[in-house]
Amino acid sequence: MKKIAILGCENSHANAFLRLICQDPAYADVQVVGVYSDDDLAAQKLHDEFDVPVLANYADAKDQIDGLIITARHGDNHYKYAKPYVESGIPMFVDKPITISEQDAHDFAAALAQNGVRVSGGSSLKQDAYVEQLKKAAKELQGGRTLGGFIRAPYQRENAYGGFYFYAQHLVEMVCEIFGRFPLSVTAKQNGDCIHVLFHYEKYDCVGMFCNNNYTYTACRMSESGTECLNIPSTEDWYAREFAEFYGLLKGGKQPLCYEEFFSPVFILNAIHRSLQSGREEAVGKLSL
Repeated sequence: MKKIAILGCENSHANAFLRLICQDPAYADVQVVGVYSDDDLAAQKLHDEFDVPVLANYADAKDQIDGLIITARHGDNHYKYAKPYVESGIPMFVDKPITISEQDAHDFAAALAQNGVRVSGGSSLKQDAYVEQLKKAAKELQGGRTLGGFIRAPYQRENAYGGFYFYAQHLVEMVCEIFGRFPLSVTAKQNGDCIHVLFHYEKYDCVGMFCNNNYTYTACRMSESGTECLNIPSTEDWYAREFAEFYGLLKGGKQPLCYEEFFSPVFILNAIHRSLQSGREEAVGKLSL
């Protein structure tokens, strides 16, 4: 039996993952020994629906579990919740945004690497079949080399969970998956309810459009011979695919992204935020281990 805990269980991931564990025979060997949230009501709802224990403190499952899921709404809580468990070396799922600050990203990644912790998570949009289709097209140079692209996704301008950072990794992760994990720089501008971003790569640019509280996802790739543009439907399969990836880590599987790739959205989001404030093109930092 693989024992896990879910920390920061106030968002939809916790419900979806618990439902999968309860209903899918493939996960009959997974036991949730506890859930925790700073929002007591959120944790109590999960207890009432799924009969899972509620932890009094986020560190209370230390030395009792084989894997950890962190799904707090506020990215500043992710590294904090992980700290008591890192030395154990157990695999982790960390939801978006992985962290908010670049310093936390450096410290978090260094701790994971030092203890050999395998990690998955980030935005579930990278699990989407349409995003994977465009990623494959770019990798295989379908229609010729990539000339650019366009990604549209929501963000939330006002919230209690880190503002811009709370939801914006969805768009950034789609850009990373299709066009590359490491853009050189970004240029961002707010216009009404939308933020427009130019992601500058060595040989092309990609355009991103964040739409405030508008939950439409679109991905386009422009190649030498034409344009492939896909509207991405919301689907619960995102949860199933990312939980399956974490379950693979629980069973001893390989980490899907290296630490530099996994944490790259943190540095892109910070560069976008700096560009919005400065009005200038801003270089994208990189993780240094």
